[in-house]
Amino acid sequence: MKTIRFGIIGCGLMGKEFASAAARWCHLIDAPARPELVAICNRSDKPFAWFTENFPTIKQVTHDYKELLANKDVDAVYIALPHDMHEQAYIDAIKAGKHLMGEKPFGIDRKANEAINAVIAQHPDVFVRCVSQFPFFPAVQQIGGMTDRGELGRIIEVQTGFLHSSDLDVNKPINWKRQIATNGAYGVMGDLGMHACHVPLRAGWRPLNVRAVLNNLVTERYEAKGSSKKVPCETWDNATLLIEAEQPDTRDRFPWTLRTHRIAPGEKNSWYVEVLGTQGCVRFNTRNPRQLERLQYTGGEQTWQHVQTGFDTAYPTITGGIFEFGFTDAMQQMWAAYLHEMVTGETPTRFAGCVRPEEAAISHAIFDAALHSAEDQQTAPIRQP
Repeated sequence: MKTIRFGIIGCGLMGKEFASAAARWCHLIDAPARPELVAICNRSDKPFAWFTENFPTIKQVTHDYKELLANKDVDAVYIALPHDMHEQAYIDAIKAGKHLMGEKPFGIDRKANEAINAVIAQHPDVFVRCVSQFPFFPAVQQIGGMTDRGELGRIIEVQTGFLHSSDLDVNKPINWKRQIATNGAYGVMGDLGMHACHVPLRAGWRPLNVRAVLNNLVTERYEAKGSSKKVPCETWDNATLLIEAEQPDTRDRFPWTLRTHRIAPGEKNSWYVEVLGTQGCVRFNTRNPRQLERLQYTGGEQTWQHVQTGFDTAYPTITGGIFEFGFTDAMQQMWAAYLHEMVTGETPTRFAGCVRPEEAAISHAIFDAALHSAEDQQTAPIRQP
Protein backbone atom coordinates (compact mmCIF):
# COMPACT_ATOMS: atom_id res chain seq x y z
CA MET A 1 0.00 0.00 0.00
CA LYS A 2 1.37 3.38 -1.06
CA THR A 3 1.55 6.19 1.50
CA ILE A 4 0.44 9.69 0.48
CA ARG A 5 1.74 12.34 2.88
CA PHE A 6 -0.88 15.01 3.50
CA GLY A 7 -0.96 18.53 4.76
CA ILE A 8 -4.19 20.16 5.93
CA ILE A 9 -4.69 23.87 5.33
CA GLY A 10 -7.63 24.96 7.44
CA CYS A 11 -8.03 22.84 10.56
CA GLY A 12 -11.71 23.39 11.27
CA LEU A 13 -14.55 20.87 11.31
CA MET A 14 -13.90 19.37 7.87
CA GLY A 15 -10.15 19.21 8.44
CA LYS A 16 -10.84 17.15 11.55
CA GLU A 17 -13.26 14.95 9.62
CA PHE A 18 -10.53 14.13 7.11
CA ALA A 19 -8.06 13.44 9.89
CA SER A 20 -10.55 11.09 11.57
CA ALA A 21 -11.12 9.26 8.28
CA ALA A 22 -7.36 8.86 7.87
CA ALA A 23 -7.02 7.50 11.42
CA ARG A 24 -9.57 4.78 10.58
CA TRP A 25 -7.93 3.76 7.28
CA CYS A 26 -7.61 0.14 8.45
CA HIS A 27 -11.40 0.06 8.08
CA LEU A 28 -10.91 -0.17 4.31
CA ILE A 29 -10.00 -3.41 2.58
CA ASP A 30 -7.32 -3.60 -0.14
CA ALA A 31 -7.00 0.16 -0.58
CA PRO A 32 -4.12 0.94 -2.97
CA ALA A 33 -2.96 3.90 -0.88
CA ARG A 34 -3.35 5.41 2.55
CA PRO A 35 -3.09 9.02 3.79
CA GLU A 36 -0.59 10.06 6.43
CA LEU A 37 -0.91 13.46 8.11
CA VAL A 38 2.47 15.19 8.27
CA ALA A 39 1.66 18.92 8.32
CA ILE A 40 -1.11 21.27 9.42
CA CYS A 41 -1.78 24.98 8.92
CA ASN A 42 -4.33 27.24 10.58
CA ARG A 43 -4.64 30.94 11.37
CA SER A 44 -5.26 30.33 15.08
CA ASP A 45 -3.55 27.92 17.46
CA LYS A 46 -6.81 26.55 18.84
CA PRO A 47 -7.08 23.30 16.81
CA PHE A 48 -3.38 22.42 16.85
CA ALA A 49 -3.44 20.47 20.13
CA TRP A 50 -6.20 18.13 18.92
CA PHE A 51 -4.24 17.29 15.79
CA THR A 52 -0.81 16.85 17.36
CA GLU A 53 -2.15 14.80 20.29
CA ASN A 54 -3.95 12.40 17.98
CA PHE A 55 -1.48 12.27 15.08
CA PRO A 56 2.17 11.86 16.10
CA THR A 57 3.10 11.74 12.40
CA ILE A 58 2.54 15.52 12.18
CA LYS A 59 5.97 17.17 11.98
CA GLN A 60 5.06 20.65 10.77
CA VAL A 61 2.67 23.09 12.46
CA THR A 62 2.41 26.54 10.90
CA HIS A 63 0.24 29.62 10.45
CA ASP A 64 1.59 30.23 6.93
CA TYR A 65 0.26 27.88 4.27
CA LYS A 66 3.14 28.79 1.94
CA GLU A 67 5.54 27.24 4.45
CA LEU A 68 3.49 24.04 4.29
CA LEU A 69 3.50 24.09 0.47
CA ALA A 70 7.28 24.44 0.51
CA ASN A 71 7.60 21.28 2.61
CA LYS A 72 9.08 18.54 0.42
CA ASP A 73 7.65 15.89 2.72
CA VAL A 74 4.09 16.87 1.73
CA ASP A 75 2.68 15.08 -1.32
CA ALA A 76 -0.90 16.33 -1.23
CA VAL A 77 -3.02 18.93 0.55
CA TYR A 78 -6.59 19.26 1.69
CA ILE A 79 -7.57 22.93 1.67
CA ALA A 80 -10.66 23.78 3.71
CA LEU A 81 -10.74 27.58 3.77
CA PRO A 82 -13.46 30.22 3.29
CA HIS A 83 -14.43 30.82 -0.33
CA ASP A 84 -12.54 34.09 -0.74
CA MET A 85 -9.25 32.25 -0.12
CA HIS A 86 -9.79 29.43 -2.62
CA GLU A 87 -8.33 31.04 -5.71
CA GLN A 88 -4.93 32.01 -4.35
CA ALA A 89 -4.47 28.99 -2.07
CA TYR A 90 -5.52 26.44 -4.71
CA ILE A 91 -3.33 28.04 -7.37
CA ASP A 92 -0.35 28.17 -5.02
CA ALA A 93 -0.82 24.51 -4.09
CA ILE A 94 -1.04 23.37 -7.71
CA LYS A 95 1.99 25.42 -8.73
CA ALA A 96 3.88 23.88 -5.81
CA GLY A 97 3.18 20.46 -7.31
CA LYS A 98 0.90 19.31 -4.48
CA HIS A 99 -2.04 17.07 -5.29
CA LEU A 100 -5.18 18.89 -4.15
CA MET A 101 -8.53 18.13 -2.62
CA GLY A 102 -10.32 21.46 -2.45
CA GLU A 103 -13.52 22.49 -0.75
CA LYS A 104 -16.51 23.61 -2.77
CA PRO A 105 -17.44 25.87 -4.48
CA PHE A 106 -13.86 25.78 -5.83
CA GLY A 107 -13.50 29.55 -6.06
CA ILE A 108 -15.62 32.38 -4.69
CA ASP A 109 -17.08 33.14 -8.14
CA ARG A 110 -16.83 32.07 -11.74
CA LYS A 111 -13.81 34.27 -12.47
CA ALA A 112 -11.90 32.70 -9.59
CA ASN A 113 -12.91 29.21 -10.68
CA GLU A 114 -11.73 29.87 -14.23
CA ALA A 115 -8.37 31.07 -12.90
CA ILE A 116 -7.99 27.88 -10.84
CA ASN A 117 -8.90 25.65 -13.79
CA ALA A 118 -6.43 27.46 -16.04
CA VAL A 119 -3.61 26.58 -13.65
CA ILE A 120 -4.84 22.97 -13.38
CA ALA A 121 -4.58 22.71 -17.18
CA GLN A 122 -0.97 23.88 -16.98
CA HIS A 123 -0.07 21.17 -14.42
CA PRO A 124 -1.50 17.86 -15.71
CA ASP A 125 0.63 15.83 -13.29
CA VAL A 126 -1.15 17.33 -10.28
CA PHE A 127 -4.28 15.41 -9.28
CA VAL A 128 -7.11 17.78 -8.33
CA ARG A 129 -10.61 17.04 -7.09
CA CYS A 130 -13.42 18.83 -5.20
CA VAL A 131 -15.23 17.72 -2.05
CA SER A 132 -18.72 16.16 -2.17
CA GLN A 133 -19.35 13.16 0.07
CA PHE A 134 -23.09 12.43 -0.11
CA PRO A 135 -23.06 10.48 -3.41
CA PHE A 136 -21.02 7.82 -1.61
CA PHE A 137 -24.03 6.68 0.40
CA PRO A 138 -24.79 3.11 -0.77
CA ALA A 139 -28.26 4.08 -2.02
CA VAL A 140 -26.80 6.77 -4.28
CA GLN A 141 -24.22 4.35 -5.61
CA GLN A 142 -27.13 2.07 -6.54
CA ILE A 143 -28.85 4.98 -8.29
CA GLY A 144 -25.67 5.56 -10.26
CA GLY A 145 -25.58 1.91 -11.28
CA MET A 146 -29.19 2.01 -12.45
CA THR A 147 -28.42 5.13 -14.46
CA ASP A 148 -25.40 3.53 -16.12
CA ARG A 149 -27.37 0.40 -16.98
CA GLY A 150 -30.13 2.46 -18.61
CA GLU A 151 -32.77 1.14 -16.20
CA LEU A 152 -34.49 4.52 -15.77
CA GLY A 153 -35.38 5.01 -19.44
CA ARG A 154 -36.01 8.52 -20.71
CA ILE A 155 -35.64 11.05 -17.90
CA ILE A 156 -38.95 12.75 -17.01
CA GLU A 157 -37.82 14.91 -14.10
CA VAL A 158 -34.97 15.31 -11.59
CA GLN A 159 -35.00 16.86 -8.13
CA THR A 160 -31.92 17.37 -5.97
CA GLY A 161 -31.25 19.47 -2.94
CA PHE A 162 -29.52 20.13 0.34
CA LEU A 163 -31.64 21.53 3.15
CA HIS A 164 -30.94 22.45 6.74
CA SER A 165 -32.31 24.81 9.35
CA SER A 166 -29.20 26.04 11.16
CA ASP A 167 -30.02 29.67 10.32
CA LEU A 168 -33.69 29.50 11.32
CA ASP A 169 -32.70 30.96 14.71
CA VAL A 170 -32.76 34.72 14.07
CA ASN A 171 -30.65 35.27 17.19
CA LYS A 172 -27.77 33.26 15.78
CA PRO A 173 -24.78 35.63 15.28
CA ILE A 174 -23.55 36.35 11.78
CA ASN A 175 -20.73 34.25 10.32
CA TRP A 176 -18.57 34.44 7.22
CA LYS A 177 -21.14 32.59 5.11
CA ARG A 178 -23.53 35.55 5.38
CA GLN A 179 -21.01 38.07 4.05
CA ILE A 180 -20.29 38.58 0.36
CA ALA A 181 -16.61 39.39 0.93
CA THR A 182 -15.89 35.92 2.31
CA ASN A 183 -18.72 33.71 1.00
CA GLY A 184 -19.36 35.37 -2.35
CA ALA A 185 -22.50 36.55 -4.13
CA TYR A 186 -23.71 32.97 -4.68
CA GLY A 187 -24.72 32.81 -1.02
CA VAL A 188 -26.16 29.43 -0.08
CA MET A 189 -25.54 28.10 -3.60
CA GLY A 190 -21.79 28.42 -3.11
CA ASP A 191 -21.97 26.74 0.27
CA LEU A 192 -24.30 23.82 -0.51
CA GLY A 193 -24.80 23.80 -4.28
CA MET A 194 -22.01 21.47 -5.39
CA HIS A 195 -23.48 18.73 -3.22
CA ALA A 196 -26.80 19.03 -5.05
CA CYS A 197 -25.12 19.17 -8.47
CA HIS A 198 -22.79 16.19 -8.10
CA VAL A 199 -25.09 13.36 -9.20
CA PRO A 200 -26.76 15.11 -12.18
CA LEU A 201 -23.43 16.38 -13.49
CA ARG A 202 -21.76 12.98 -13.07
CA ALA A 203 -24.70 11.47 -14.96
CA GLY A 204 -23.75 13.77 -17.83
CA TRP A 205 -27.02 15.71 -17.84
CA ARG A 206 -26.37 19.09 -19.40
CA PRO A 207 -27.96 22.21 -17.84
CA LEU A 208 -29.23 24.63 -20.50
CA ASN A 209 -31.04 27.45 -18.71
CA VAL A 210 -32.32 28.37 -15.27
CA ARG A 211 -35.08 30.33 -13.56
CA ALA A 212 -33.96 31.13 -10.03
CA VAL A 213 -35.78 32.38 -6.96
CA LEU A 214 -33.30 33.60 -4.32
CA ASN A 215 -34.31 34.68 -0.83
CA ASN A 216 -32.52 36.64 1.88
CA LEU A 217 -34.88 35.85 4.72
CA VAL A 218 -32.88 37.22 7.66
CA THR A 219 -31.46 40.55 6.55
CA GLU A 220 -29.42 41.31 9.67
CA ARG A 221 -27.90 39.42 12.58
CA TYR A 222 -26.01 40.15 15.77
CA GLU A 223 -22.37 40.96 15.16
CA ALA A 224 -21.19 38.42 17.74
CA LYS A 225 -22.52 36.26 20.53
CA GLY A 226 -23.67 38.50 23.37
CA SER A 227 -23.51 41.64 21.24
CA SER A 228 -26.45 44.03 20.91
CA LYS A 229 -25.18 45.40 17.60
CA LYS A 230 -26.69 44.06 14.40
CA VAL A 231 -24.98 44.00 11.00
CA PRO A 232 -26.36 43.30 7.50
CA CYS A 233 -26.67 39.74 6.18
CA GLU A 234 -25.66 40.15 2.56
CA THR A 235 -25.99 36.68 1.07
CA TRP A 236 -28.89 34.47 0.00
CA ASP A 237 -30.34 32.13 2.64
CA ASN A 238 -32.38 29.99 0.25
CA ALA A 239 -32.10 29.27 -3.46
CA THR A 240 -34.64 27.40 -5.58
CA LEU A 241 -33.60 26.77 -9.18
CA LEU A 242 -35.66 25.34 -12.03
CA ILE A 243 -33.18 24.16 -14.63
CA GLU A 244 -33.91 22.88 -18.11
CA ALA A 245 -31.48 20.04 -18.75
CA GLU A 246 -30.94 17.47 -21.46
CA GLN A 247 -29.62 13.96 -21.86
CA PRO A 248 -26.61 14.40 -24.16
CA ASP A 249 -27.05 11.11 -26.03
CA THR A 250 -30.69 11.67 -27.01
CA ARG A 251 -31.00 15.46 -26.60
CA ASP A 252 -34.23 14.82 -24.68
CA ARG A 253 -34.98 17.70 -22.32
CA PHE A 254 -36.39 17.57 -18.80
CA PRO A 255 -36.83 19.81 -15.73
CA TRP A 256 -34.27 19.65 -12.91
CA THR A 257 -35.29 21.36 -9.67
CA LEU A 258 -32.32 22.21 -7.45
CA ARG A 259 -32.89 23.51 -3.92
CA THR A 260 -30.26 24.74 -1.46
CA HIS A 261 -31.80 26.12 1.71
CA ARG A 262 -30.16 27.19 4.96
CA ILE A 263 -33.59 28.01 6.41
CA ALA A 264 -35.68 24.87 5.91
CA PRO A 265 -37.85 24.28 8.99
CA GLY A 266 -37.73 20.70 10.21
CA GLU A 267 -34.63 19.78 8.19
CA LYS A 268 -31.58 18.96 10.29
CA ASN A 269 -29.23 18.33 7.37
CA SER A 270 -31.06 16.66 4.49
CA TRP A 271 -29.43 15.85 1.15
CA TYR A 272 -31.71 14.25 -1.40
CA VAL A 273 -32.02 13.10 -4.99
CA GLU A 274 -35.06 11.96 -6.97
CA VAL A 275 -35.04 10.83 -10.59
CA LEU A 276 -38.22 9.93 -12.46
CA GLY A 277 -37.89 7.98 -15.70
CA THR A 278 -40.20 6.22 -18.12
CA GLN A 279 -38.90 2.79 -17.06
CA GLY A 280 -37.67 3.38 -13.53
CA CYS A 281 -37.79 5.92 -10.72
CA VAL A 282 -35.58 6.36 -7.65
CA ARG A 283 -35.41 8.63 -4.64
CA PHE A 284 -33.19 8.91 -1.59
CA ASN A 285 -32.92 11.28 1.36
CA THR A 286 -30.26 11.21 4.06
CA ARG A 287 -33.07 11.53 6.62
CA ASN A 288 -33.49 7.79 6.00
CA PRO A 289 -29.92 6.74 5.16
CA ARG A 290 -30.69 3.01 4.86
CA GLN A 291 -33.69 3.41 2.56
CA LEU A 292 -33.71 3.59 -1.23
CA GLU A 293 -37.12 4.04 -2.81
CA ARG A 294 -37.39 2.43 -6.22
CA LEU A 295 -40.09 1.95 -8.85
CA GLN A 296 -39.59 -0.25 -11.91
CA TYR A 297 -42.29 0.07 -14.57
CA THR A 298 -42.92 -2.73 -17.07
CA GLY A 299 -46.68 -2.30 -17.41
CA GLY A 300 -49.49 -2.88 -14.97
CA GLU A 301 -49.44 -1.67 -11.36
CA GLN A 302 -46.92 0.99 -10.41
CA THR A 303 -45.45 0.23 -6.97
CA TRP A 304 -42.75 2.00 -5.00
CA GLN A 305 -40.42 -0.43 -3.23
CA HIS A 306 -38.49 0.45 -0.08
CA VAL A 307 -35.07 -1.18 -0.24
CA GLN A 308 -32.79 -1.36 2.81
CA THR A 309 -29.33 -0.68 1.44
CA GLY A 310 -27.09 -1.60 4.39
CA PHE A 311 -23.32 -1.16 4.06
CA ASP A 312 -22.76 -1.98 0.40
CA THR A 313 -20.02 0.54 -0.39
CA ALA A 314 -18.08 1.50 -3.51
CA TYR A 315 -14.80 0.84 -1.67
CA PRO A 316 -14.88 -2.38 0.42
CA THR A 317 -14.65 -2.19 4.20
CA ILE A 318 -14.58 -4.59 7.15
CA THR A 319 -18.16 -3.65 8.12
CA GLY A 320 -20.80 -6.27 7.49
CA GLY A 321 -23.36 -5.51 4.82
CA ILE A 322 -26.30 -5.58 7.27
CA PHE A 323 -25.11 -2.55 9.26
CA GLU A 324 -25.96 1.16 8.96
CA PHE A 325 -24.01 3.69 6.89
CA GLY A 326 -23.57 7.30 8.04
CA PHE A 327 -21.93 10.66 7.34
CA THR A 328 -18.47 9.72 8.63
CA ASP A 329 -18.56 6.62 6.44
CA ALA A 330 -19.40 8.79 3.41
CA MET A 331 -16.44 11.01 4.25
CA GLN A 332 -14.08 8.06 4.35
CA GLN A 333 -15.50 6.64 1.12
CA MET A 334 -14.93 10.00 -0.58
CA TRP A 335 -11.32 10.04 0.56
CA ALA A 336 -10.89 6.42 -0.50
CA ALA A 337 -12.16 7.46 -3.94
CA TYR A 338 -9.68 10.35 -4.06
CA LEU A 339 -6.65 8.22 -3.24
CA HIS A 340 -7.80 5.30 -5.39
CA GLU A 341 -8.14 7.47 -8.47
CA MET A 342 -4.93 9.35 -7.74
CA VAL A 343 -2.90 6.13 -7.55
CA THR A 344 -4.65 3.90 -10.11
CA GLY A 345 -5.95 6.52 -12.56
CA GLU A 346 -9.48 5.12 -12.48
CA THR A 347 -12.55 4.52 -10.31
CA PRO A 348 -14.49 1.25 -9.90
CA THR A 349 -17.59 2.83 -11.44
CA ARG A 350 -18.49 6.20 -12.93
CA PHE A 351 -20.32 7.35 -9.79
CA ALA A 352 -17.56 6.20 -7.41
CA GLY A 353 -15.39 9.26 -8.03
CA CYS A 354 -14.93 12.69 -6.49
CA VAL A 355 -16.07 15.89 -8.19
CA ARG A 356 -13.81 16.75 -11.13
CA PRO A 357 -12.70 20.35 -11.78
CA GLU A 358 -14.75 20.49 -14.96
CA GLU A 359 -17.87 19.51 -13.00
CA ALA A 360 -17.18 22.25 -10.45
CA ALA A 361 -16.88 24.65 -13.40
CA ILE A 362 -20.36 23.67 -14.62
CA SER A 363 -21.76 24.30 -11.14
CA HIS A 364 -20.32 27.83 -11.33
CA ALA A 365 -22.02 28.30 -14.70
CA ILE A 366 -25.33 27.31 -13.08
CA PHE A 367 -24.91 29.60 -10.06
CA ASP A 368 -23.72 32.52 -12.15
CA ALA A 369 -26.75 32.18 -14.44
CA ALA A 370 -28.99 31.88 -11.37
CA LEU A 371 -27.79 35.27 -10.12
CA HIS A 372 -28.67 36.84 -13.47
CA SER A 373 -32.04 35.08 -13.50
CA ALA A 374 -32.96 36.32 -10.03
CA GLU A 375 -31.86 39.87 -10.83
CA ASP A 376 -33.79 40.01 -14.11
CA GLN A 377 -36.68 37.86 -12.86
CA GLN A 378 -36.60 35.74 -15.97
CA THR A 379 -35.01 32.58 -17.34
CA ALA A 380 -31.28 32.92 -17.99
CA PRO A 381 -29.14 30.80 -20.33
CA ILE A 382 -26.37 28.77 -18.70
CA ARG A 383 -23.10 29.59 -20.42
CA GLN A 384 -21.11 26.36 -20.53
CA PRO A 385 -17.44 26.48 -19.47
